[in-house]
Amino acid sequence: MTNSQTDAAIESQARLVQLAYAYQICSMLGLDDHTYTHLSCRSESHAGFHIQPFGLRFSEVNPKNLLTVSHAGDVLQGEEKIYNPTGYQTHGSVYAHRPDVFAVFHLHTPSMVAVSALEDGLLPLSQWALHFYGQIAYHAYDSLVTVSEQGDRLVEDLADKNVMLMRNHGCLIAARTVHEAMFYTHHLELACKTQCHILAMQRALSIPSAETCAQTVRDL
Repeated sequence: MTNSQTDAAIESQARLVQLAYAYQICSMLGLDDHTYTHLSCRSESHAGFHIQPFGLRFSEVNPKNLLTVSHAGDVLQGEEKIYNPTGYQTHGSVYAHRPDVFAVFHLHTPSMVAVSALEDGLLPLSQWALHFYGQIAYHAYDSLVTVSEQGDRLVEDLADKNVMLMRNHGCLIAARTVHEAMFYTHHLELACKTQCHILAMQRALSIPSAETCAQTVRDL
């Protein structure tokens, strides 16, 4: 094996380990939804992406049982017991249209779903929320993403953003690394959870000015 092949093998294993850790961390934090959400990272060949087999809980994912799937949704490597069009179309569409993206997380916690269902979406009510001020996209509910046309509409709404709330559904996070995707996930969950707490108090809101919000985005 040449040095370049050795380096590629090490890089491939590192990506699998990072992604498996992301699954484990999301499980530990209670951000998973039984078997119905999915995380992925672009494969080292850029021809596809790594994702868990449908039917595994996040806590069961490890580097050895992750699949490699093409952008079109064909399983290239790994054992697949049940075909997962929702996961493959969602992630494959993003990777096919966004060469800058190397990790995609799709989650739907109760807090994320609640905020996604509000007409105003995510409000600048906390410093966690200000990470996303003017930086968040929205996608109208379109049932389960099972065909390429739905994936294309999803990517069109995401545009050049890294975070998108899918109305009545959850979130889509597109990042440059698994670490960055986890960073966005953590802050989005706290922002949404805090907004739910604040609105539940049914009291007058204190919202920073647009100028302060914009400055905070730059500072963060």
